[in-house]
Amino acid sequence: MKIIKDLFKIEKKPRKGLFAVEWVIMGYLLLTTLLVLFTYTKAVNPNAMLWGRFHILLLTLAMWLVYRLVPCRFTHFCRICVQMLLLGWWYSDTYELNRIFPNLDHVFAGYEQSLCNCQPALHFSQAISHPVFSELMHLGYSAYFPMIALVSLFAFFFRYKEFDRTVFIILVAFFIYYVIFVFLPVTGPQYYYQAVGLDKIAAGVFPNVGHYFMDHQEPLPMPGWSDGFFYHMVENAHNAGERPTAAFPSSHVGIATILMFLAWRLRNRWLLWGMLPIYVLLCLATVYIQAHYFVDVIGGWVSAVLIYVVLHFLWGKICAIKK
Repeated sequence: MKIIKDLFKIEKKPRKGLFAVEWVIMGYLLLTTLLVLFTYTKAVNPNAMLWGRFHILLLTLAMWLVYRLVPCRFTHFCRICVQMLLLGWWYSDTYELNRIFPNLDHVFAGYEQSLCNCQPALHFSQAISHPVFSELMHLGYSAYFPMIALVSLFAFFFRYKEFDRTVFIILVAFFIYYVIFVFLPVTGPQYYYQAVGLDKIAAGVFPNVGHYFMDHQEPLPMPGWSDGFFYHMVENAHNAGERPTAAFPSSHVGIATILMFLAWRLRNRWLLWGMLPIYVLLCLATVYIQAHYFVDVIGGWVSAVLIYVVLHFLWGKICAIKK
């Protein structure tokens, strides 16, 4: 009962303006709106992209108004929840922007070959094809959004003073990755291998496909045990919302690593150690299901450390200014 009362208890000092994370999102909205306008004649769906941004702006303002009318933890949470639910739309939107630019997969596949002397994404699922291992890989990959929800909800219900910091770091990290994805058009093995042919990949030949992904979105069939429950879960999610975009650095690995840092900061060993095996599976799965090159995983680890440190410092500055 106390939790319910706390949810709807009116705050004595409600915040008047947008939350810090909402300002960042509005900044990303403005940046990408300008990009759409500058590339209007090249974009495939510019009007839909502009209308989508207008609707997000209205929705953000509507949620701000709801909070101002009923300032409590519940409406606070709803404001954040709306922005998290919109992440899928913003993800697909990166494809609409980056397909204007020439593809760079041949460069990253070449880096992969130089580093590993092979293509791990091509051989991993072939080397270990047992159904149990396949299901573990797809379980790890499918746990991505549940991990985000788990850390956010734990902070909200059990570490409320850390909730704003936690969701600020998660959401702003996403939009940092989205900026990278817009200007760094890398699709990953599942799309690039399909575009150039597995025979060329196996031979170590990585052609430049230029603007091929401007009007092609065909991936390879997903590797693994095709009768598995988690296999179908990942396959359905990919069919619903995956696009040839967002390969380097791996935001799956980057965000998951940031979630581990946040779980450590929330000081709950059950949360931290419970997530650890899923985190390991997720990192492996990104290469296993051919969503990423191994260099993307490395980029995810490095970027996660840098982003977490910068955003943790930035949040401290924001709190200092508020005081």
